[in-house]
Amino acid sequence: MSGLTTHILDLTHGQPASNVTIELYYYSNGERNLLKTSKTNSDGRLDQPFLSEEEIKLGIYELDFHIGDYFRSKYLELPDPLFLDQVPVRFGVANLENHYHVPLLISPFGYQIYRGS
Repeated sequence: MSGLTTHILDLTHGQPASNVTIELYYYSNGERNLLKTSKTNSDGRLDQPFLSEEEIKLGIYELDFHIGDYFRSKYLELPDPLFLDQVPVRFGVANLENHYHVPLLISPFGYQIYRGS
C-alpha cells in the first residue's frame, strides 16, 4: 500500500483536531504548485488519502496546516499575531512502494511532525 495520508492531534485539549484546512503542494522546477486542499474530519484525519497510490509520484511535497483558525475556534487567550498560524512541512517521497503518513502533533506554541505508519 502506498499513497499519502495525514492526521492532526491537538495536544492542548488531548483530542483530534477537526475542521483544519490542509493544503498539499508539489515542487516542480523549484516552483510550488497547489495539488489539493482538504479539511480534517472529527477524528483529525482526512476522509480520503491526500494522494492515492496511483496519484503519488517521486519528488518534494509540502503540507500547509492552517492551525490558527482551529485554535481561534477554541476560544483560547491567544496573542495577536498568533505564534503559529500555519505550519508548513516539506518532505520528500523517494519510494513509490512505501506509504507516507505525516502526522502533526500541535499546540498554539509548538508542534511535532514525524513519518508515521
